[in-house]
Amino acid sequence: MTVDVDVLVVGGGPVGLAAAIEARLEGMSVVIVEPRNGPLDKACGEALMPGAIDALLRIGVAPVGHTIAGFAYLNATRSVEHRFTGGQGVGVRRTALSDALMARAHEVGVQFRGGMVESVQQSSNFVTVGIRTPLSLMATIFLKATWVLACDGLHSHVRHLIGLERPSHQVRSGRRFGLRRHYRLAPWTDLVEVHWARSVEVYVTPVASDLVGVATLGAPGINFDREIGAISSLQKHLRGAEPVSALRGAGPLLQRTRRRVEGRVLLVGDSSGYVDALTGEGLRVGFAQAREAVAALVREDPQSYESAWASHTRDYRMLTSALVGLAASPFRSTIVPLASAMPWAFGAIIQRLAR
Repeated sequence: MTVDVDVLVVGGGPVGLAAAIEARLEGMSVVIVEPRNGPLDKACGEALMPGAIDALLRIGVAPVGHTIAGFAYLNATRSVEHRFTGGQGVGVRRTALSDALMARAHEVGVQFRGGMVESVQQSSNFVTVGIRTPLSLMATIFLKATWVLACDGLHSHVRHLIGLERPSHQVRSGRRFGLRRHYRLAPWTDLVEVHWARSVEVYVTPVASDLVGVATLGAPGINFDREIGAISSLQKHLRGAEPVSALRGAGPLLQRTRRRVEGRVLLVGDSSGYVDALTGEGLRVGFAQAREAVAALVREDPQSYESAWASHTRDYRMLTSALVGLAASPFRSTIVPLASAMPWAFGAIIQRLAR
């Protein structure tokens, strides 16, 4: 039986768009299914590591934003910074990144279909995906694809449909959420600042010459304004600045999966499992996964993606899990003092995650 498309990508966020572009560059026909219209936004820190910039340039995408030269950790009394060696990052408004990737996807011939995936049925040679679209007057249409890449985010519906979610009782860590808002003012630094408050981390990312993003990470129920208002070193910059975006949230952040491959369906990006946004390298890892997933399809060896996924996410999973564990422990207050006492170790960790 003939298929409608070689690769069906579920999810039109940055990783889904990157995966679609990768597949088109390999000569495959590609359709993206996404229920939302326009550039997609998300509550995140919006800093792209040098490795993420390299991955984007390789597929022909050059995002425009504000230079990110490194990271700084700060608390009320101490600070430490590390500037990247061998490359720079870029702070990019998520909607601007989406626009740049969308333009490149159209340029290389990716097709788009609006709708929500509601069923996934596999055979030995293809996958049949049921899609509910507004234009179908609430009827379901079906597309047959040789492969499906599920890039539909933290709460992946495809992951649920194919039974790769790990039950919630097997996820032992505390629930953490992110909140983000933008302010109209000139950035005062070319670093991503991470302010370590008593119970939250506050990320400050320059994303344009006149725009700064502020994001919090912490337990449910955070009062965003109260938390950032309690950080005096941050308030001296934000005082009087105009908020120019609505407060947006995401979470819970921790997501686990049984595995990343089920037949002809591969989980890519946040849908494949997520630890936390604390180290700021989610997109770098997601773009690497997109490349490896498409390479596995080219080889017609989807199982090879499992080992590639493990290799490309190992540092992220280990270092981020360790840092989140420390942040949630009685030793949380020692993080910035330890980093400032051992700047070489702090720099080595940042550099490892940024590559």
